[in-house]
Parts: sequence; structure tokens; C-alpha cells
Amino acid sequence: MAPPRRKMTFNTADLLNQRSRGIWDTGTLHRFCLNILRSITLHENRSFIKVWSKTSKTAIMYESGRVYCDNYQNCYSCVHDQPQNLYKFPKKSKQQKIEDALLCQSPLDKTLSSPSEHKPCLLALTADNWLCRISAETGKELQRIYLSPKYKYRYLAWNVSQETFYIKSVQNKETPLSRQAGISQNGIYLHMAIFRVFPLQIVGILEINKKGFGRGVTDVILSQGVLAVSYSNKSVKLYSLEHIVKSCLTEELTLGQQSPLLGHRTVGDVPFGIPVNIQITEPPPLLFEAFSHNGIQIGAFPWHCIYTPPHKKHRGTHYICSLKDSTLAKNGIQNMNCCSLESDVIFFHPAGSGRVIHIGPNTINVLKIIGELNSPLPSEVLEDYSLTTHRSNPPPRVTVTSSGRAVRSRFQQLDDDPTQETFRLLEYEDELDLLAIAVTNGEGEEGRAHVQLHDNQSGRLQRKIELDEPWDETYPHELFFDRDTIVHIEQKGSQFCCHVYKLRTITKCQN
Repeated sequence: MAPPRRKMTFNTADLLNQRSRGIWDTGTLHRFCLNILRSITLHENRSFIKVWSKTSKTAIMYESGRVYCDNYQNCYSCVHDQPQNLYKFPKKSKQQKIEDALLCQSPLDKTLSSPSEHKPCLLALTADNWLCRISAETGKELQRIYLSPKYKYRYLAWNVSQETFYIKSVQNKETPLSRQAGISQNGIYLHMAIFRVFPLQIVGILEINKKGFGRGVTDVILSQGVLAVSYSNKSVKLYSLEHIVKSCLTEELTLGQQSPLLGHRTVGDVPFGIPVNIQITEPPPLLFEAFSHNGIQIGAFPWHCIYTPPHKKHRGTHYICSLKDSTLAKNGIQNMNCCSLESDVIFFHPAGSGRVIHIGPNTINVLKIIGELNSPLPSEVLEDYSLTTHRSNPPPRVTVTSSGRAVRSRFQQLDDDPTQETFRLLEYEDELDLLAIAVTNGEGEEGRAHVQLHDNQSGRLQRKIELDEPWDETYPHELFFDRDTIVHIEQKGSQFCCHVYKLRTITKCQN
């Protein structure tokens, strides 16, 4: 038997030397460059230092090295030593306010007709129903499409990241009072405008109505080509978007060209916008149905889903089962049995590895699903690794006084008690293959927090980064880890605050 291959290791100098000699192909070169960056990030003479803070009266967003403030009116780039202002829009009216936006990165493997399409852009939805394509580098408007004079669109989201996205309208809710008054919405719940990017083209306007989806629709989302419809009875039904488009498309539309559905007027122009061209007159084939407290998540291979039954006795209990035939996986019922104000969180690993991350106040379980396609045996959920916080022993529920009387505490200490070390947020950095976990330590009068960097494959702790600002658990927080940048966004009352940390070399003072 041949001896096992020894895993080769290189220091940063070796990697840089090999890179300079050009002995790698493009994929290998990129991988080794990221290994260099990971080594630098985790080196003991490097640390993350807070370099910038920004407050705003409106929500602050971060994506791909850019911070957006004031409803996307202000954009700051984080690629430099300190964030720098890229552009600032002139003050706009309420009708022109940006309601939602997506950052669009151009593909490297396609040749596009316009040079501007090869650069990143912001797809912005305005309050007056315009979809604008804006340069992410200069803020210059590149394209403008009018959506509709009838339906109020408000939400933007990816169906398939950097490939197709959708814009969802405000839902028409039928109240008991409106039914009593005879006011009808014609059985229409909402509309979804579906687009392709690179170049920007309309797939169609889908009408969600009673004919196709029945009564009691409360929400609709689109993800990975699956249309998920939620109902008031806690049911979630999944449908194939591809099947709906093929069977219900009445006419293919092209932006900037005339359409018979508009009386031969131009698609995407004022005042007609884009017509409804996906008409559902009967229920489409049902892919999957489950009753869930907070929706259904789909991932892994073969396809699996995660859902939480809606009954109170099942709160905190998560089911992992096959999407093909609804078979529950072996060890597919996950419950941390935690007593906390904030519920535990479970989701498929964002790396697309088929693993599952389950986060509780003092435990993080990384699970893997073992199964084969078309196998008669059910898949199995196994623990890959587990992370725990460092905690002192909780105070006893029963104490004995000096007179010998037993006193039982009326309240049990919560698992997410602010005085205990608690997991708060988790972020995955795909290029460095690291997990960034925000942990509050409960020390002092003000809440403090630090960020732990763990190896994604093994869970080993690599380093800790102390956050300068206090952490108030009563307000929402967001954490982003992007190569050499850590961004912490918090809300303080009616104010929003963004803190940016950059990787720096630590200089040791010599005596």
C-alpha cells in the first residue's frame, strides 16, 4: 500500500515567490492568493482596528465593500484604508425615494453589448414605480424602466443571485369590512415582475390570484426557481416557476419595444409600464406542501427542506426532510431545548456545501446531511462539529437559609441572559473560508462584544477581535465580514450607526 500523501504547507513568502514565477493556472493562482490573504488575516501581528463610524436617521446597508446611507442617497467605498464617499445624490422628493435596491455584479464569462453592463450597478426601485439601473461606482443613471401605473411595487429580491430577480407589489388584503361592504379585489393578491440581468430584460409580470392559488394567501417569495406561497392557516406550498412561465405566458415582452398587450405601445415607458403577461387560470402542479411556523428553507443535495411546525408545542423544533417525498431524515428532528427570549436559528450553510447551521444562545451545531440520490434509504443528519460559549455555572434553583429552610427561586435564568457569554450573530466569509461569530460577554455595566473567527471546515477558533463600541442586546444588530473588513451595523433608538474595522499591522512598543 502506498504511503499517505503528506499535506504540503507553504508560508506566505513561498506562495508569493511561486506566484511571481507564473507557474500556476488562473484557478490555482486565485486559490493560492486567497490562502495568502487568509494567512495574513490570521497572523498574530495583524488585527482589526476601528477606522470609521457613521450615524444616520435611516437604515444603513452594506454590500460588497459599499456602505449605503440615507435611503441609498450616500454611498461609501470600504476598499481603502478608510471608507471614502463614492457619490451623493441630490435631495429627492418622497415620490423619487429609493424603496429597495440590489447590487448587481457583472459576469466574467459573458460578452455584453454595452460597456456599462460589464461594471457593477445598483438596481434601485423608487417609490413612484421606476426601476433604475445606476452605476455602483459613479452614481450615474444608466437605464430607467417604468413598471406600472396600477400596482404599487415595493420589494426587490434575487431569485437566482446575479441571474434573475423579482419585484413584488404591495399585497391587496381583503378585510372582513371590505367583504361586508362588497368591495372586491377581483381575487388578485399581488403582482411579481420577474427580470433577467446581463442584459436587463423582462421575463414577465406574474399575477398571484385566487384562481391559481386559492384563498388565504399571505405572502409569496421566489427563490432558486421555486415559487413559495404562504397561507393564513400556516401552510406553505411550493410551485415550479419554470412550469408556470411555460404554460401561462401569453406573450414574450421586450423592453423598449411595442406590445399588443399595451395597444402597440412601448414596454417600460410612461404611462403604461409593463403589462401582465403570465396569466394563471388554474392551480399549477404542487411540488411540496408543509405546515410551518416561519416558512420553508430548501438546500443540500439531494434537495432537502427545513421547517418548524406551527403548533406551540413544536416551537424551537425543526424538521429536516427530503423534498422529493417528504421523508424525515434520520436524526432529522433538531431541538436545542433552550430557554431564551430570542429563539434559536437554523439554516442551510451559505457555502452551498449541504451542511446546516443551528445557532442557539450558547451552542452552535454544524450538521451535515448524508444521503444519495434515488436511494431507497432515508438520508441521515450527523453532527460535523459543535461550538459552545464559556459560561460559569448557573445559580442553584434551590438555596438553603441559615435556619435550614429551603427557598426555591421562582425564575430560571435565561440561556441568553445578558450577564452570560452568548452567541449573537454568525457570518460566513466564503473567500477566506472563515466563520465570524459575534459573542457578547456580559461583563461590566455596558454590554461588550467580540468577534470570533473560526475555521469553517473544522470549527477551530483562529482568533478573537474585540469590538470598541458597547453592544445593547435590546436593539437589532448586523455583522459583515468581507476579506480585510468587518462591518458592524446597529440601531440605537431611532438612530442607526455603522462601525468599520480594517485589518492593520500591530506595531509593538519597544522599551
